[in-house]
Amino acid sequence: MKNVKVENINIKRVTNGKVTETSDLVAVEEPMEILLTYSTASGYMQKNIAVIMRTPGNDIELAAGFLFTEGIIQSKEAIEEIKHVATDDNRVMVILKENVIPVLNNAERNFYSTSSCGICGKSSIDVIRTTSLYQNEPVVISVYASSLYQLQDMLISQQETFNNTGGIHASALFSTDGELIMLREDVGRHNALDKLIGVCLINKNLPLSNHILLLSGRASFELIQKASMAGIQLVAAVGAPSSLAVEVARETGITLIGFLRNERFNIYTGEQRIIL
Repeated sequence: MKNVKVENINIKRVTNGKVTETSDLVAVEEPMEILLTYSTASGYMQKNIAVIMRTPGNDIELAAGFLFTEGIIQSKEAIEEIKHVATDDNRVMVILKENVIPVLNNAERNFYSTSSCGICGKSSIDVIRTTSLYQNEPVVISVYASSLYQLQDMLISQQETFNNTGGIHASALFSTDGELIMLREDVGRHNALDKLIGVCLINKNLPLSNHILLLSGRASFELIQKASMAGIQLVAAVGAPSSLAVEVARETGITLIGFLRNERFNIYTGEQRIIL
């Protein structure tokens, strides 16, 4: 099942009371375990960090992005190697460089995260919030409102798995003039964003202060916090933001846009970056 994102299953379709046998494509959801190996005073330690329900594919990016946006590691330079465990495609080993100490109090989880939840397993509200390395970055982004109007259509046109199944989320990076740079899909909205940030971390493209982040669904607290960790200054969502997402966006200086559809949107924070 490695990197298989969709599965064809037999179904019964009911239309106006009539039943027909047919097939349908559904998005694949499987568990992925993240293992962390790091040095201690008494030797190397291996720890289970999380089990994430995700769509297979881009697993290395997901592991890197998860560790970074959760504040467990600070940069690409902390990583010696990331690889699948040879005997299991659903286990990823992250090996840190010698003397790099992971911030594991930021990962106080029950070691399980569903595809729909970013912070479900955290054991204390005190460890929910993470602090971005880029929180004091200068404001560099400004965007014409007209550049935002076509983002949703461009996203949908490039969402291969969504177009096949209708059941998957996406996070996408755009330039300030509306050019699509990169997107990632996953059954979990948090995973899609971690994959996107993970590949930028691996390629040393952080911070993403001069980009637009588009979310295919609603804007939750966790997604805004992850965006902040990557230095993103403008987040647009097709759906609604939550009250805590608005609060975190305001605290971290992020411009937050919701209900971006066709030629309309709501500005919740940071309106000074939008040129009307």
